Amino acid sequence: MIIGVPKEIKDKEYRVGIVPAGVRSLKNAGHTVLIEKGAGAGSDITDKEYKRAGASMVKGAAAVYEQADLVMKVKEPLPAEYPLLRKGLILYTYLHLAPLPKLTGVLLKKKVVGIGYETVQLDNGYLPLLAPMSEVAGRMSVQVGAHFLEKEGGGRGVLLGGVPGVEHGHITIIGGGTVGSNAARVATALGAQVTVLDTDMHRLAYLDDIFAGRINTLMSNQHNIEEELKVADLVVGAVLIPGSSAPKLITRRMLKLMKKGAVIVDVAIDQGGCFETSRPTSHSEPTYEVGGIIHYCVTNMPGAVPRTSTFALTSVTLPLALDIANKGVDKAAAANRALQRGINTYHGKLVNREVAESQGKKWHKLEIIK
Repeated sequence: MIIGVPKEIKDKEYRVGIVPAGVRSLKNAGHTVLIEKGAGAGSDITDKEYKRAGASMVKGAAAVYEQADLVMKVKEPLPAEYPLLRKGLILYTYLHLAPLPKLTGVLLKKKVVGIGYETVQLDNGYLPLLAPMSEVAGRMSVQVGAHFLEKEGGGRGVLLGGVPGVEHGHITIIGGGTVGSNAARVATALGAQVTVLDTDMHRLAYLDDIFAGRINTLMSNQHNIEEELKVADLVVGAVLIPGSSAPKLITRRMLKLMKKGAVIVDVAIDQGGCFETSRPTSHSEPTYEVGGIIHYCVTNMPGAVPRTSTFALTSVTLPLALDIANKGVDKAAAANRALQRGINTYHGKLVNREVAESQGKKWHKLEIIK
């Protein structure tokens, strides 16, 4: 199989879909790897390193898409890349299709087999290809929130860790999964007051245990969220329903409960965001203000730390890529239920139920062509 890796074009997206070790693994298995020149530069990986690993370097994304059977990326295709998509192509990347009906339509029209990293799911519910970036985004959420809480960043001028004799900053984290637990880890290390809300009591008990009582845990409901908004300096949206649009847990009206200059970091923005006032932003223009509340809604947060993120991501995406390359997508999926769940579009059919429901489109049960 020919595996192609284009350069990412999303604003300040410096990650890349494969590292030299992955190239070597694919080459050793008998496959051809094409990489767009300069694709790894943002992650501090040179073309020479890729060549030494056995990759063929090509000029321009078009050359990658024209020749590849399987395209490995990091982020969803942007409109400039839509014309490069073609029938039968296997696209393996983060898709986050629920809030992107136009992209979904393009993938269906062009009969692309679209595999979303974020919907590859084990039987126990774990999302192995999403987890590393959720860890990065969770830890970054507190870091960027602390920056924008500074007066210079537009915030109310609060130091989250406080100093002796002064109340520490209060961080409210909505969602206790991978993003939320990693946000809590950094927040407690800073010395902030931390509250985590979730709908799963078992998860809250687990978090209370691992943090040894250093955080507050609350059931996530409207009353508790509203009470938290009154005291929060930073609110992290860490809600995830795999494949679906994120629920809008904080309305525009509820923002009036917050202190002026408080900060929202909506990590759920890839799935549409969990604040009614959220809209996607970029690393170039990361924030905006609504009702005196600073909103940070960057859709590719881990792209800001590409060296860390690229190596973390590709360590988990490579095994499935190898399986697909060795067996073909149909045989690989037939033997792997996690991969089946990762397939969003399949030869012109929308086969992810949550995406279909989010967009009001017809859902088709996945029927592998053997």
